[in-house]
Amino acid sequence: MAYINLLPWREVARQEEKQKFLVIVGAIVTVCAVIMLGINQFYVIKADGQQKRNSFLNQEISVLKQQIAEIEKLKKMKQDLQKRINLIEQLQASRNLGTLIMDEVAQVVPAGVYLTTLEKKGVGISIVGKSESNNRLANMMREVEESELLAEAVISEIVTGKQKLRLLSDFKMSMKIKGYDAVQGGEK
Repeated sequence: MAYINLLPWREVARQEEKQKFLVIVGAIVTVCAVIMLGINQFYVIKADGQQKRNSFLNQEISVLKQQIAEIEKLKKMKQDLQKRINLIEQLQASRNLGTLIMDEVAQVVPAGVYLTTLEKKGVGISIVGKSESNNRLANMMREVEESELLAEAVISEIVTGKQKLRLLSDFKMSMKIKGYDAVQGGEK
């Protein structure tokens, strides 16, 4: 006789297939969750490492900023000291300048020229005096131009005596001191 199976084998097969499917889906979900957790952990570790590096760099930057501030302070102190040294050198170089000027003026003034006023204004010297002749003033100007300390002699005024008995002419002359700007730093 023919064998007839009346059991619901199709339903049992479906249940088994469904169970296998659910087990496979569960395994895939679990594997995906583990992979996602691993990736998340990897990036969390990377982010923490970067945060540590950033905090270390910020600390080093603050230390360097302090050092830069100290360097700027030292540079300012150095500039102040350099200004003081330059001023001292200028004073040292010019401390005998008055004596040198008087000595040089005495050498360039020829006989027959008499000085009544000698005044120093910054880099210039103005002279007021009397002269026996204009030739003597011309000789004095030549001497000034040949001088190592004086230069640029200019006569601004010559006034001859009003009376015939008066032999002297009044004059005003100005000249400059060579190299005085370098010595005084342009000070007037």
